Amino acid sequence: MDIKNVLNWRYSTKEFDPNKKISKEDFDQVKALLRMSPSSTNLQPWHFIIASTEEGKKRIAKGTQGFYSFNESKVLNASHVVLFCSRITADEDYMQHVLAVEDLDGRFPNEKVKQGMHGGRNAFANIHKYDLKDLPHWLEKQVYLNIGNFLLGVAALNIDAVPMEGIDVKALDEEFGLREKGFTAVTAVSIGYRTTTDFNTTDKTPKSRLPEQEIFTLV
Repeated sequence: MDIKNVLNWRYSTKEFDPNKKISKEDFDQVKALLRMSPSSTNLQPWHFIIASTEEGKKRIAKGTQGFYSFNESKVLNASHVVLFCSRITADEDYMQHVLAVEDLDGRFPNEKVKQGMHGGRNAFANIHKYDLKDLPHWLEKQVYLNIGNFLLGVAALNIDAVPMEGIDVKALDEEFGLREKGFTAVTAVSIGYRTTTDFNTTDKTPKSRLPEQEIFTLV
């Protein structure tokens, strides 16, 4: 795989073909991208609502009303829509849960390593909770790591995507009862396949990026 070709092929899709659907085999890989994404200290502070049915997409489209109506068609016409949600906090119960899953998966050769991991993870969380006072923002940053990983991964599968921060997160929190479950909506990403008439495709609109000499310092 030539990563530069993938990067130049992908773009923020503005118009999805509603008749083209992601196959089960590719959808399994889509789910793997979400689940296997890196996160700081392997905290994994996320949850994903994935809509593929008309009913499910209409529920997510409740977050694209009023001011955000420009994104409604991107939700309704996509094959699937992923709503990325972040944990609101990471309490001791959740820390113990992550540790137990890691232990079950054979991550630790002995108890000392296990407790070292637990202590280190809590130390970083406490820095953000007490010193920097930005724990929710730090948790959200991990979700954005996942989104970046996801956009590149689906492009490698020749699946189009568009990330949408232009959504009513409060409406979606209410629609899916997210806050009661300890989460909040962050960003939605629609995935599927472009139309031939999409004005934003790289065939019609060349990519534009700042030049290398401006953004790189090689030392």
